[in-house]
Amino acid sequence: MKRIFSIFIALVVCMLSASADDAPLRLAVAGVTHGHLGEVVRRMNRGDFQIVGVAEPREQYRTHNDLTNRLPARLFYADLAKMLDETHPEVVVAYGSIYDHLAVVEACAPRGIHVMVEKPLAVSNKDANRIAKLAEKYGIKVLTNYETTWYTTNQHARRLIDDGQIGNLLRINIYDGHEGPKEIGCSPMFLEWLTDPKLNGGGAVVDFGCYGANLATWLLGGQTPLSVYAVLKQHKPEVYPRVDDDATIVVEYPSCTVQIMASWCWPKSRKDMYVYGSKGSIFQLTPTRMETRINGRDSGTFDAPGLEPPYNDSFRFLRAVVRGEITLPPYDLSSLENNLMVVRILDAARRSAQSGRPVKP
Repeated sequence: MKRIFSIFIALVVCMLSASADDAPLRLAVAGVTHGHLGEVVRRMNRGDFQIVGVAEPREQYRTHNDLTNRLPARLFYADLAKMLDETHPEVVVAYGSIYDHLAVVEACAPRGIHVMVEKPLAVSNKDANRIAKLAEKYGIKVLTNYETTWYTTNQHARRLIDDGQIGNLLRINIYDGHEGPKEIGCSPMFLEWLTDPKLNGGGAVVDFGCYGANLATWLLGGQTPLSVYAVLKQHKPEVYPRVDDDATIVVEYPSCTVQIMASWCWPKSRKDMYVYGSKGSIFQLTPTRMETRINGRDSGTFDAPGLEPPYNDSFRFLRAVVRGEITLPPYDLSSLENNLMVVRILDAARRSAQSGRPVKP
């Protein structure tokens, strides 16, 4: 009888544990001014997470945002700490300025709450290193989300490189940008900090330069660059008087050169990448379409293989990481190691543009 009772208790514990793992992720939102908040809205009724609270200090934004009419008023807080203490989220997603990321981690880390921020991780090396120390001290995950992480073409490019299909990497050219945030209709509350050198850390160099730094760090296995040289332009000072609107960043590695072209001045949106190796090349044209030339043979344009859950979606991925279902590989696109390097590269780019010389990151 005693043995039967022990087995019964073990089964109950297993059932409760499985139930907890299957439950929606308890998720809170810190800030509502980021234009990517729509990523939350589009997924909130899917069932893999539940929004338990939203923190936004400014009343005009707290009462007028994409979540206002989709959640009960009681879930909106002016104070982040109060929201965390009353709602007990498992993870917080940050949708304020890049400058605010440190404050979010400072509030969450001592409470054992994981964090996912929108790209990039921080506005400066100082802030990024502080975030890393807090994450280590309190044992939390800090992820950085990029749209390009979920492109099937980028993931397939990595597989081809890892398989040795294009040989040794020699050059990577990465293009990211659009006509400009004001030109494409970003909201005033988004533009307020996106075009502020303190709150965003810069203009196009940060907004779009981070994509290239993130991909290069991932494809090159976390290598530290030898040097960074950057030219920042202000083609539209009447529109963006306080920040750059066009950036060219050359990142030099021991055996590879990476060129990052980031701009708010292009006639159309683009996020494409060209990888050249000793045996071939990869052209990542769109999120799903690409071309290769390997050993002298052209593939023609084709669709990259699809991604399996949870690797196909930022919030499914977040849930799997937080629940311990998957472990981030070193220098993964979302990882803290990768994004510390991204901030180092962006910081070096700004310093290089000021001095007119290559600098060490």
